[in-house]
Amino acid sequence: MEINNTNDLKMKNIFLFVVLLLFGMFTLPNCRQGFQLKPKYHLSEEQKMYWYENKAEINSYALIQARYGETRKGKAVMVFVTEPFSPRSFTKADFFKRSNIPVLKLNYTKNFETGIYPYSMMASTFFPVDGSSSSVKITASCQEWCGHTFVEMKNRGTLIFDVFSYFEGENQRNKVRNAIPEDDIWSMIRLFPDKLPLGDVRMVPPMFYLRLMHKDTKAYNCKTTIKKENERTQYILYYPELDRKMTMVFENNFPYRILEWYEEYADGFGQKAQKLITSGKLLKSHKSAYWHQNGHQYVYLRDSLKVK
Repeated sequence: MEINNTNDLKMKNIFLFVVLLLFGMFTLPNCRQGFQLKPKYHLSEEQKMYWYENKAEINSYALIQARYGETRKGKAVMVFVTEPFSPRSFTKADFFKRSNIPVLKLNYTKNFETGIYPYSMMASTFFPVDGSSSSVKITASCQEWCGHTFVEMKNRGTLIFDVFSYFEGENQRNKVRNAIPEDDIWSMIRLFPDKLPLGDVRMVPPMFYLRLMHKDTKAYNCKTTIKKENERTQYILYYPELDRKMTMVFENNFPYRILEWYEEYADGFGQKAQKLITSGKLLKSHKSAYWHQNGHQYVYLRDSLKVK
């Protein structure tokens, strides 16, 4: 009888383990189950040769940034590069695993001055190259002499935004479903501009805008249109609730470089509040394995990139 009882207990434990394993497989969050933009796409051979050359594409821009009711001159940089992403650690994958997700990473920086003190801003997006979901991760930070803020989005099926700020009352966690982060549009343009969402879209405004304007990190109604010209295309977004208009201008042909952008909204506080335009215009585009060029002998390259 003791042997039978032991066997029965083992079978019950095995059954319980299998049930829990199956439950976990079907219920644990999966970052690839995020809002599906479209069915998976495949890169053309031309795109593969360009994006998998083991180099990053570095783009520098002349920046005009609205802040405190005035426009400020500065520099912006967009760095696009492909890399594997680990959905387990939510970081760049340093080791091969079948679960790794190929992404187009965008590191987007802005630097400008407001009077005596400087602003430094950076956003990073990790967008699946097949367009199967929104970015698996987005981070953004802003540093200036008053303090700094940091935002992180993890795509766990639901887009989970965590906001950390030195402003009282701004720390928050928001969960967003069935919406597209505007920060993803840059990468969508580079990979498949003919698949950009059109019409009435639920969209999360960019992290830079939300933090500068102290807005809630959530989805807003957005109207999107597209206008094609001879050599360039304009993708236009308008948020009625925010009265914010964003126009992204890019090449009609591959590699669909971002040529310029214009962002219009009311900036400033009190009597200084007025509608101003933040803009960026392409200065230089260059492909480089920049991570190997960190010695003093490479400083001269900053002149050629026009980022000094």
